[in-house]
Amino acid sequence: MNEKPIAAGKSSFDLVDPEKVFAELQLQPETVFLDVACGVGNYAVAAAEFIGTGGVIHAVDLWEEGIAALRERIDQMALTQIHAEVGDVSRSLPVEDDSVDVVLMATVLHDLVADGTAVGTLRGIVRVLKPQGRLVIIEFDKVESEPGPPVAIRLSPGEVEEIVAPYGFCEEHIKAVGPTTYLISFKTV
Repeated sequence: MNEKPIAAGKSSFDLVDPEKVFAELQLQPETVFLDVACGVGNYAVAAAEFIGTGGVIHAVDLWEEGIAALRERIDQMALTQIHAEVGDVSRSLPVEDDSVDVVLMATVLHDLVADGTAVGTLRGIVRVLKPQGRLVIIEFDKVESEPGPPVAIRLSPGEVEEIVAPYGFCEEHIKAVGPTTYLISFKTV
């Protein structure tokens, strides 16, 4: 059994305005979407409404209990487009090369940076994204607030951009999506 990741069970989904997030994700029918470190899959389940049955949603997390809970929800809701997998996103993403349109990292990048595992994750994202694919990152504002991680490990938009730019990502825009969260959207160059 895998050790429970630090933020396991804590979803940022209730801390964001879903309408703003999904407007920025720009999901369409038949989109291939990847939710990196998905936890119990709140974003993945919500994405199913936009993608429909013609698209594919990959939801990957190291936390076995979270993926088990997501699989139960998928079965109960008959969401055949969601593929939930246990996996260490910093080592390998169980997704084919050049197959994903949109990748979401919702309040996870700061943990990967703090753990020293962001490089492997970002390399994996580059591998699975289609040309002209998009990376969307949600993070906490770099101010002291509850809930959220300690301010010392939070990332400002400028820090996020510095982290992802070496992997060929160019910032599209930044938008507040909650009282203490922001979304930053990148495209591949």
